[in-house]
Amino acid sequence: MKIFDEILKAENRIRKFIRKTPLIPSPFLSKICECNVYLKLESEQITGSFKIRGAFNKILSLQERDRNVITASTGNHGIAVGYSSKVVGAKSKVVVPHNISEFKLKKLKEFEIDLEFYGYECVEAEYYAKRKAREEGLTYISPYNDLQIIAGQGTIGVELREQLGNFDSVLVPVGGGGMISGISVFLKSIDPNLKIFGCLPENSPVMRESIREGRIISIKTKETLSDATAGGIEEGSITFEICKKYVDDFFLVSEKEIEDSILMIYERHKKMIEGAGVLPVATLLKLKEAFKNQNVILVLSGSNIDERFFRDRKLI
Repeated sequence: MKIFDEILKAENRIRKFIRKTPLIPSPFLSKICECNVYLKLESEQITGSFKIRGAFNKILSLQERDRNVITASTGNHGIAVGYSSKVVGAKSKVVVPHNISEFKLKKLKEFEIDLEFYGYECVEAEYYAKRKAREEGLTYISPYNDLQIIAGQGTIGVELREQLGNFDSVLVPVGGGGMISGISVFLKSIDPNLKIFGCLPENSPVMRESIREGRIISIKTKETLSDATAGGIEEGSITFEICKKYVDDFFLVSEKEIEDSILMIYERHKKMIEGAGVLPVATLLKLKEAFKNQNVILVLSGSNIDERFFRDRKLI
């Protein structure tokens, strides 16, 4: 399969530029959910999220003449593209929506990334960035709708096989579907009986509703603590067909469940995980009966959360 082969190429291409992130057991979650729970800490990746895998793979796959790039992002993907570009000597511009979180905007500025503001949803910023790429002869890097981005994210699956080997279910946050597409193709190509589940906020369930409708649909989303997975999916995204074929099911969690999970992971593991990153935790807690006696991996996708979230609750 082409994607599987591209993931193996990506593993070799990006390995020296990224971290092999820890996979740690969670005794607390294992006990209350009556299964063996492991946390894949993509939150400890170099830029604070998994996105750096796809960004490095995409940029390194380009000819040098094409390494003047532009992308759109609510934060993590833009940070990853900006950082990767600096490391390999490429030029980058990141289009961000006006309602980007203050914390992620601050982090983008820390990397001295060339920013432009447009729209109030990531999908608006994406369309604008693509138009600008055509007009100015730049290479557009999609946050998810790109084979090399998907292949880069799929290297998480490579690490999981090396780190644990025997597991039953993997729970993964879902926005545009790049990460779950790469992970599911790689792991299911090796073990078709393995279950892969997508986790989304109730306030932005676009991929799940699109899968149920049988086509990519546009729905009005609400503000969510899981800002990294919020927004629409561009028409024709290759992630839609991959998710439809390889992902076993999609589950939604409430804002309260997301907030409780952020606090629980901090209190029990002393990890500051952003809203999108704890979607698998919230899902497992909500549906724990379905995972009893299994080996379950939760992919915690990022740590780019404002410390004020914890300070306001007098935890730090």
